[in-house]
Amino acid sequence: MGLSEDRERITKLVEELSRAAKAYYQDGVEIMPNIEYDRLYDELLMLEERTGIVLASSPTRKVGYEVLSELPKERHASPMLSLDKTKSVETLLEWLGTHEGILSWKLDGLTVVLSYEGGRLIKAVTRGNGEIGEVITQNAENFDNVPHAIPFSGKLILRGEALIRYSDFEKINERIPDADARYKNPRNLCSGSVRQLDPSVTRERHVKLIAFSLVSAEDAAGNELSFDNSFEKQFLWLKEQGFDVVEYRRVNGETLPEAVQAFKAAITENDFPSDGLVLTFDDLAYGISLGRTAKFPRNAIAFKWADETAETVLREMEWSASRTGLINPVAIFDPVELEGTTVTRASVHNLSIVEELGLGLGDHLLVYKANMIIPQIAENLTKSGTLEIPEHCPVCKMKTEVRKDNDAAYLYCTNPDCPAKKIKSFQLMVSRDALNIDGLSEMTLEKFIAEGFIHEYADLFRLAEHHDRIVELEGFGEKSYQNMIAACERARETELYRVIYGLGISGIGLAGAKLLCRTFGNDITALRHASEDELCAVDGIGGVLAASFAGYFREEKNNRAVDDLLSVLKLKQTEAEEETADGLKTVEAGGREYRVSPELFAGKTFVITGDVGQFKNRRAVQALIEALGGKAAGSVSAKTSYLINNDSMSGSSKNKKAKELGVPVITEEEFIKMLE
Repeated sequence: MGLSEDRERITKLVEELSRAAKAYYQDGVEIMPNIEYDRLYDELLMLEERTGIVLASSPTRKVGYEVLSELPKERHASPMLSLDKTKSVETLLEWLGTHEGILSWKLDGLTVVLSYEGGRLIKAVTRGNGEIGEVITQNAENFDNVPHAIPFSGKLILRGEALIRYSDFEKINERIPDADARYKNPRNLCSGSVRQLDPSVTRERHVKLIAFSLVSAEDAAGNELSFDNSFEKQFLWLKEQGFDVVEYRRVNGETLPEAVQAFKAAITENDFPSDGLVLTFDDLAYGISLGRTAKFPRNAIAFKWADETAETVLREMEWSASRTGLINPVAIFDPVELEGTTVTRASVHNLSIVEELGLGLGDHLLVYKANMIIPQIAENLTKSGTLEIPEHCPVCKMKTEVRKDNDAAYLYCTNPDCPAKKIKSFQLMVSRDALNIDGLSEMTLEKFIAEGFIHEYADLFRLAEHHDRIVELEGFGEKSYQNMIAACERARETELYRVIYGLGISGIGLAGAKLLCRTFGNDITALRHASEDELCAVDGIGGVLAASFAGYFREEKNNRAVDDLLSVLKLKQTEAEEETADGLKTVEAGGREYRVSPELFAGKTFVITGDVGQFKNRRAVQALIEALGGKAAGSVSAKTSYLINNDSMSGSSKNKKAKELGVPVITEEEFIKMLE
């Protein structure tokens, strides 16, 4: 291949890899299997080294993508580079040489930089694109294990991986009855949880932070701590400060291969996601002396597992319909043993991957487990390309259509009354986070729909009309019937946000439903008539979600179904919504009750920092502000109306920023006086 052909191939690889990375990291869509991405990446790296041609947009030179959110941005003091990688233990041995190293897990979550001053957490910033990250301090304060205060009173900056354990991930998914609406993996869920605009969502998802690197530690006099020039001693010191530190082993040339095998053996028992190992020189000065390349530091290297693959034969493609109409392809193949378990199926994600792999029944496939956990198709050895894409829905037999989304093709059922959509829609409405009706399983709902007992959501509360026929159904008797009716009666009294969540509006999860209901005062009329611009004005609701929500209520049949449902429900008012006869709200603050206008703080934005004494915690202050029409933000900006800080003379970064921008700094007592 000549230079011009190499250049053409480099350009094509950069485009393909950049498109796949953008879809995965920004949009949460997988349009290329991991193993294929790694193969193309390695090919691109080889071509760049051989030709000396490196395009400015090459993913081998970029650390990440520009962050796209409404969170405040901040530039890192030093760039956060990726690590060079290998799948060879021999390469690790050659890299380590005669030195001693620290071998640890390469955790698969979201990297976060924490800063402490005076023993207090003052800032948390995501890795972002390696140079500019997002400020998520409020969210980090709600991680399960991040210390708010530490013994060290100097300045400390460290890096850690925010992650969600598999056990917590499974519990979260168990609460989502619709299998197609469940989160795909802990990493994506963690990324979304860490970057939430509502810190309460972060807390609910039990995010944890595992420290893996100390950036700097200065005492009160500004002197850098030495740690006897040992990377391991930095870890030990971080443990003393109260941080959970990544599991590691001290290794040398003799013990390294055994240590790698020990880590590999532990993967199936681990409760946390990882995608390899990291080897770092223990000698800090030596590692620093090696410098860095444009993308990689030279003091550490990543080790990725050589995926265990097995050959099998594709026997069937299962097409699974969801409540949104999306029909997901799932490959069914002859059983194979991978990483100690028997595997027979793997999600193919979308039609683009089906086409890229050239799938056909009877094809010989190489399959593997991504990160030794998730079954994937690595390669199609025969590429017959004969797989027929269904022209009719597997459930209702109506026409299907192919739709494009983020450069990936998906198959959809076009029938709005498809039973699969109905069953899964009702399943979501009766789930715990929605109306929470016990006893209505997917199988029971399927029977009731087939018998004609339920057509709309409100019919869930009219099942008593069908008593005689229900008690005669298989699996039902009088006792089961009475228990079900009692559960329905208990569910009549509920909150509006549960109803909104249960409607299954695309993109509107539980947190979004709460946010919208709170912003619009739990007024269903205001919600359903809100314009897209009004919805976009809500922090955390972007254009896509606003269009989805507004589009749902533009459909007259949806409005009729919602009205019918609300007619059989009794919506509860939260404590913050209870109004007195004169239209004022009764709120409690500092041990006293106040009667105030529900729009007292309309148009005002507050930032809360430091300790509070008159309230249970800062979240209680935030809840009060929002209940009275205001906004509570996580960082000071030109839009901030007040910074609440009981230590108004402190040298904290928020106080400094407030003074720079002329934002009033008030104490808790002064805030409470506003209620008078």
